[in-house]
Amino acid sequence: MSMYDYIIVGAGSAGCVLANRLSEKAKTRVLLLEAGKKDSSPFIHMPAGIARLIATSDFNWAFQTDAEPELDKRNLYWPRGKGLGGSSSINGMIYNRGNPRDYDHWRQLGNKGWGYDDVLPYFRKSINNERGEDIYHGINGELNISDEKANLPSHDYFIQAGIEAGYSYNADFNGATQEGFGPFQLTKIGNRRCSAAQAFLSPILDRDNLTVVTEAKALSIDFEGKKAIGVTYLKRGKKYHVKAECETIISAGAVQTPQLLQLSGVGNPEDLALHGIRCFHPLKGVGQNLQDHLDIMVQYYCKDPELSVARYIKVSNMVRVLLQYMLFGNGPGTENGCIAGAFIKSRKDLEMPDLQFHFIPLILNDHGRKRFTEPGLSIHVCQLRPESRGEIRLASNNPLDNPSIKANYLSVGSDLDTLVEGVKVARKIFQTKVFSAFLGEEFEASKGALNDEDIASFVRKNAETIYHPVGTCKMGNDYLAVVDDRLRVHGLASLRVVDASVMPTLVGGNTNAPTIMIAEKASDMINHDNTR
Repeated sequence: MSMYDYIIVGAGSAGCVLANRLSEKAKTRVLLLEAGKKDSSPFIHMPAGIARLIATSDFNWAFQTDAEPELDKRNLYWPRGKGLGGSSSINGMIYNRGNPRDYDHWRQLGNKGWGYDDVLPYFRKSINNERGEDIYHGINGELNISDEKANLPSHDYFIQAGIEAGYSYNADFNGATQEGFGPFQLTKIGNRRCSAAQAFLSPILDRDNLTVVTEAKALSIDFEGKKAIGVTYLKRGKKYHVKAECETIISAGAVQTPQLLQLSGVGNPEDLALHGIRCFHPLKGVGQNLQDHLDIMVQYYCKDPELSVARYIKVSNMVRVLLQYMLFGNGPGTENGCIAGAFIKSRKDLEMPDLQFHFIPLILNDHGRKRFTEPGLSIHVCQLRPESRGEIRLASNNPLDNPSIKANYLSVGSDLDTLVEGVKVARKIFQTKVFSAFLGEEFEASKGALNDEDIASFVRKNAETIYHPVGTCKMGNDYLAVVDDRLRVHGLASLRVVDASVMPTLVGGNTNAPTIMIAEKASDMINHDNTR
């Protein structure tokens, strides 16, 4: 049995940060376990490679939800990162923190030290913002944040259309205010993706006190009484037992962190009994409180092919794009396709935006797995603050089986109302004078949805995840809380959860930056609590 000070399960956005920070002390032995492979694929590092990464299972768990009752009983496809960098290696690279009030709400829920003023220093610590340093942005961190120069004018047209429709321009969604139309900043360095693995892990792989094991599937957390002492994992058909003297840290994400806890006998006794697992530590909140951003696309054909990236997804052109990027590091492969967006309110009486738009100059279907080569433009309409709650439960007691995902989208009716309003606003943007000269017909899926009832039906038939599941091991002190405000699992010693699953509520924006922040803050807490 190998011995370490810390064992980290999961080398995603949180795990890479933890491995970096905890191994800074030369005498601290750190083991990082990752079920996926090394991030060696050129599609990871090429920003346009997201289309392949999302659609295939090479670096993607490719989960499916159970049949969703309010979405015409569809099983939704849930891409999640599998490999070094986790979902930061396959995402859209958008750097967004959500709204400052999201974190103040966490603090109001009783989570001391998690208000916006508390967490802002950790956001700043992680990043090198190419715009420069100010009260919101740092310049000395590992994660490079850049502006994208659009090759197509359609991104700018989207922003201009928003202003024409009466919304404000916002140059920095992570600055003083969130609301408005403007450019996204991206986790890129030069023309390459800057994943959590590239930022925090690759530069430190030569540290003698850090061990990284890939293709290592965690089977269980090992306990002595109520103390976590290590992990059992599987690699190439062989089981290994590793021990942690200080702490075991689970960073496997909002889907697999609760699964691993449940497989290890931590969870709801009644649920675990269904699979023959003895519950030695009852925590009914494990796997509960699942929240995710649901997304519906409003799409139009485009009369001018030069305004859409559709021509690049033809097979012959895709090969040319890849070769140009591999040989020269430039061309269409340098873009992820989503560099402009908006945060707006569905109703004027709201305190903060409840809708996010992502603009993409392409017609998409089924996460890009169904491709349309006709020129087109899309607005992703994302509801930011869903009231619906789902759950992650075991499908079996086999650690190699995927868990059951019940997102329960739209189980609260107001969530659907917000998306219906969002569809109307997206159409309003497309119907501005800015777009009028080159916009064609509306895409068939939504074209006939003319009243609220029809739009609601369109949403139920077509809405999908936009990849932001959180909350399944929530931080807090209520009956569903799994960890305290120092991310220690309630009632167990030497065990923490550090990933998006600890968020008590979903932030109003993309979730990669908040997950990195959580790991930065957790690293400080872990180092403090284990000072010898």
